[in-house]
Amino acid sequence: MKLTLTIAALALSVTRAFAADYPDRSIFMVVPYAAGGPTDTIARLTADAMSKSLGQQIVVENAAGAGGTIGARRVADADPDGYTILVHHIGMATAPALYRQLPYRPLEAFEPIGLVSDAAMTIIARSDFEPETFEDLLAFIRQKGASVSYAHAGIGAASHLCGTLFMSTIGAKMTTVPYKGNGPIMTDLIGKQVDMTCDQATNTVGPITQDQVKAYAITSEQRAKTLPHVRTTTEAGLSTFKLGVWHGVYAPKDTPKEIVEKLSSALQSAMEDATLKQRFAQIATIPATREQATPGALHTKLDSEIRRWDPIIKAAGEFAD
Repeated sequence: MKLTLTIAALALSVTRAFAADYPDRSIFMVVPYAAGGPTDTIARLTADAMSKSLGQQIVVENAAGAGGTIGARRVADADPDGYTILVHHIGMATAPALYRQLPYRPLEAFEPIGLVSDAAMTIIARSDFEPETFEDLLAFIRQKGASVSYAHAGIGAASHLCGTLFMSTIGAKMTTVPYKGNGPIMTDLIGKQVDMTCDQATNTVGPITQDQVKAYAITSEQRAKTLPHVRTTTEAGLSTFKLGVWHGVYAPKDTPKEIVEKLSSALQSAMEDATLKQRFAQIATIPATREQATPGALHTKLDSEIRRWDPIIKAAGEFAD
């Protein structure tokens, strides 16, 4: 018994000593989506701001594929030493319902660090799409249904989730067209090759303000300062349609508590960084508060969102292998 206690005490002291020196080299932040997308943008701004507090550079690495599950699994399988972390969006909560053979359990495979941001979704269409107002759009879709093409960036992507919830809310089906990313969708939307999509304001502010696409509504509680002319879904008469894309930071399971606390503290400081707040505002994204940028807040959010999306996705009947 004494030997067991001695070994345990020694292991604890070694862990604490290791954590005290953390970090002593660069940290890798995995983004499970392609470079240039909204999650990549959020991650790079967050990594730069967190690096200031930690005194070491956080290097962003993109590991795209399978709706974010490839990058997430990479972090789940990484050494729990604090040098490999993950930034993921709402897809972390929807993956259990979307994937029949998900290689990890979100609530069990990671140590939550904290929430990062919340971005509204925008419902947009090609610039010459017939409906002029949001009310016109709803009537048009309910009448035309399958003749309307809706683009999304793959099962599990924010645009896919938004479309699924939108169609469920209005009680009408469109023809969905899967793409490999948001970039090709925007190219085809601007080129008038597809009718419409729903994506994060992070990704759509530019095309909307440049009149390259037609904006019908934004899902935030209030109008975005960068898109003052775009009505909220509530203003447009669809108050039941609520969707924000939130991001969180995670570490592998069993990462020492002291390291998790250091990362969370750095994240909290990052959310108050002037440059980050300015850039987030420009892309209609709200940074987390200090209370939200904590392990407990992220765990609670993830758990509640898993419960929320499970019945919606199962009712839609769209799954990935």
